[in-house]
Amino acid sequence: MKNRILLLLPVLMVFCSCDLNNAALNPGVRAAITDAPATSSVPASTIPTYTADKILAQKQVPILCYHRIRAWRPTDTKSMKDYIVPTETFKQQIKMLADSGYKTILPDQLYSYLTNGTPIPAKSVMLTFDDSEEEHFTVAAAEMKKYGFKGVFFLMTVTMDRPGYMSKEEIKSLAHDGNIIACHTWDHHNVKKYEGKDWETQIDKPIKQIESITGRPVKYFAYPFGLWNQQAIPELKKRGLNAAFQLTEKRSQTEPLYTIRRMIVPGEWNANQMMKRMKQNF
Repeated sequence: MKNRILLLLPVLMVFCSCDLNNAALNPGVRAAITDAPATSSVPASTIPTYTADKILAQKQVPILCYHRIRAWRPTDTKSMKDYIVPTETFKQQIKMLADSGYKTILPDQLYSYLTNGTPIPAKSVMLTFDDSEEEHFTVAAAEMKKYGFKGVFFLMTVTMDRPGYMSKEEIKSLAHDGNIIACHTWDHHNVKKYEGKDWETQIDKPIKQIESITGRPVKYFAYPFGLWNQQAIPELKKRGLNAAFQLTEKRSQTEPLYTIRRMIVPGEWNANQMMKRMKQNF
């Protein structure tokens, strides 16, 4: 019963923010973010009716995670290439998704599907991008736009306006185009190590900064390194977060909304390999 009550808290706060100090904003006046044109609109205030068990029983939606999108360099090591998808490979992967009939969905739609069974396209996929790299705007967003796709951009606010990373104007433009801007902490500090004022530094202040740029609520969070622990979840809920995204670990049996799985796309995979692994993992 306790877990069910906890699941209701973020919704009763009207989907406040991904990891923000909610005192800074009035939940009652937060604007709903528009989802992708190709998918159905979902009210942000939908109250969950599903228990954790029922959420876990829902078919998982494929969620892809990208980091760098650029050509490999001679200095790139094998481990670095795991996080660097060559530009042409990325374009081929996005085209294959579109040609195969996939439609992108955004976090509000995923949340409503998981908690209430709201219908989503049969071939749904979510595209996520971590760490605020400039090519997320110049390459990824531009390529997705060709196919009517939208993405979720998890930002580290420490990088804003720095060379090689997205500027505030680019972030604002992404939000204006219907993409979701979410939080990935201030400087990628491991959530498992937070203590004292770390929550304010890594979560509260970054969310407030992102919301000041986009004019929209931040309601979702991605764990740095995909690492999470049970102790972090109440802190995320306290800040009005609707859900949090990890990587490929097993989901929490009591808090599946705060341990949603994603799959990193390594640079070595071509479009066919990406599609095959995506179907295997979800």
